[in-house]
Amino acid sequence: MSSAAEQEAVAGERATGEGRPAAAVNGARPGVPLPAIPVRPGRPTPLGARFRVGPDGVAGTNFALWAGGAEGVELCLFDDQGRESRAPLTELTHEIWHGFVPGVLPGQRYGFRVHGRWDPWTGARWNPAKLLLDPYARAVDGDFTLPAEVYGHVRDWPEQHVADTVRDDRDSAPFVPKGVVVHDDDDWSDDRRPKTPWADSVIYELHVKGFTQRHPGVPPELRGTYAGLAHPAAIEHLVRLGVTAVELLPVHQFAHEDHLLRRGLRNYWGYNSIGYFAPHAGYAATGTRGQQVGEFKRMVRALHAAGIEVILDVVYNHTAEAGELGPTLSLKGIDNRGYYRLQPDARRYADYTGCGNTLHVVQPQVLRLITDSLRYWVTEMGVDGFRFDLAAALARSMHDVDMLSPFLAVIAQDPVLRRVKLIAEPWDIGSGGYQVGAFPPLWTEWNDRYRDAVRDFWRHALPDVREMGYRLSGSSDLYAWGGRRPWASVNFVTAHDGFTLRDLVSYERKHNEANGEGNRDGTDDNRSWNCGAEGETDDERILALRRRQLRNLLSTLLLSTGVPMLVAGDEMGRTQRGNNNAYCQDNELGWVDWSLLQEPAWRNLFHLASRLIALRHRHPVLRRRAFFSGRAHSADGLRDLAWFTPQGTEMTEQDWFAPAATLGMYLSGRDIPGRDEQGARITDDSFLAVLHAGEHPVTFRLPGPPWAQRYELVVDTGREEQADAPGTLHAGGTDITVPGRTVLLLRVRP
Repeated sequence: MSSAAEQEAVAGERATGEGRPAAAVNGARPGVPLPAIPVRPGRPTPLGARFRVGPDGVAGTNFALWAGGAEGVELCLFDDQGRESRAPLTELTHEIWHGFVPGVLPGQRYGFRVHGRWDPWTGARWNPAKLLLDPYARAVDGDFTLPAEVYGHVRDWPEQHVADTVRDDRDSAPFVPKGVVVHDDDDWSDDRRPKTPWADSVIYELHVKGFTQRHPGVPPELRGTYAGLAHPAAIEHLVRLGVTAVELLPVHQFAHEDHLLRRGLRNYWGYNSIGYFAPHAGYAATGTRGQQVGEFKRMVRALHAAGIEVILDVVYNHTAEAGELGPTLSLKGIDNRGYYRLQPDARRYADYTGCGNTLHVVQPQVLRLITDSLRYWVTEMGVDGFRFDLAAALARSMHDVDMLSPFLAVIAQDPVLRRVKLIAEPWDIGSGGYQVGAFPPLWTEWNDRYRDAVRDFWRHALPDVREMGYRLSGSSDLYAWGGRRPWASVNFVTAHDGFTLRDLVSYERKHNEANGEGNRDGTDDNRSWNCGAEGETDDERILALRRRQLRNLLSTLLLSTGVPMLVAGDEMGRTQRGNNNAYCQDNELGWVDWSLLQEPAWRNLFHLASRLIALRHRHPVLRRRAFFSGRAHSADGLRDLAWFTPQGTEMTEQDWFAPAATLGMYLSGRDIPGRDEQGARITDDSFLAVLHAGEHPVTFRLPGPPWAQRYELVVDTGREEQADAPGTLHAGGTDITVPGRTVLLLRVRP
């Protein structure tokens, strides 16, 4: 490897364009010079661009940027023709460069250029030729297209193993989005947050664009936008289904990866954040010069008015700047060493995310960025909670995951954040990163143990029913510690990442060819069963079995203790044609197909889902606030939870370890712990759920007294349609036939 001085000399030659005119290389736009920017000292807080009226009555904007090791910062303002004016921020307070500029009003586009050493061997990657997005920008205008000019190094350097050490001095400003000054003037006084208790919650994971892009009731100009999700036609579906919260796939401003752009694809899911305060501009119908902020707020208000909370899927573990060969868009050019975890060889990034970099959350300025962002979305944008992507990466202190880490400690004591819903994806790809059941009591977690057990049970792949017993009853083996409650488990069978519910019963292998990665991407551990044919088929016997399996999976999810999460479209048979990693499919493959509701079979599935959710809302025994004890609380020996074999006998230790495909679960409504708001005991009906995953029918003896005198059939997944009227009555102690692969739910009657 050549020395730093030699590399600098080569970079200088490269940056002049090797004989080309400087303007052609630098991307400069000739024009009339703009007037100088008058900069007053301003304030170091708050960070970002804040419009205000000064004490002398002059309106303007205060700019403040943390850039710890930088040697200088320039504020860059852009007019509507893209012409740039620059001014140094000369005030430096506690590593924050700041200044107040009179006359800068909301809608003004801006960025920063940060000066410092170029020394990648020590992790220093300052390059003032690159216009940088303000990490605190409230709105972003423009697209990230990632031409060579936006890279701090020479991307096409012949010797790629040292390319990241060769500085590229071409101007990136014409090729990158700009931050936008936004006026925060909303006090939310007319908003009423639903504040749904965790135990009563039903989460619906959706993509802002994908949910409405094909919705016939949403006006075409609003489809795929925040305004589209706020439209009555979109909200009506959520209300009819009965969900209490939407969990939005990432809406922070994100960028598309270079490898996708080269293949003519885009990052659809959005797990590639670059602006933690800015609503993604691509989902705005009203404009991108700050209008997206108001549009997002109106969406939140509309959902709140319908009784639906808004949870954001947030990606604070990495950014869109990737590794050493990635672009220089924001943090990398502000202070690379201050924001990212670096390896001992400081040219390289520590990567616990699989995305090229990992934010260094132990650093105070990074922790401040994340918590400032979270509080902003709660207090100024109205959201009700967060799901943290790869949360284990945020819980790492230096290298190991640490449940006493600064991040978790700060969240636990924050007066705003400790009051909202916090969901961890409790793993990352680093050593020791799998942490299901380990997050502290304030948190709930995505429970992949639940997902895997339910999938395996219904494809008849479990050796016994022990795992299903734990998952159906709230996963006490994972969460009954430290005062945690059953709602610590977010139960799910499918998520955005993986097969849709319909594909789970239609494909045994992933079919990701459309992603352009040779079908190598996406997991091979799908735990799916195609019911006898791979993919689409005309065999009505197979199709009927698939629909039956969908009813089984949905019923199991919605009858389990814990917080159920559905994925948009699963309730009406959405398919991705076997693609289990549709992160780059911003097309009909990734969008919800609303025409499915016109087909009787899929309309019946929606009706079953809504009926089960309504049943859950009516019956507290199905959404318990405390774990079952399994003990008798009355003289007749009736326990709050009991398990039965097909012979109608309570399961013994031997039964739990024996091969089985049938499980009876009795939920007593007499012994629900806790009191209602008036202090009265909570009582409910009692239920018996029978889950039978075997292929052939089984005879099941219904438990007699003291468990029940008789039972009323409420749900039978063997039927295509579910009757709303009271069902068949069966006497306790009698035998019933449970068809193969069926869930029966029976209510105890006097």
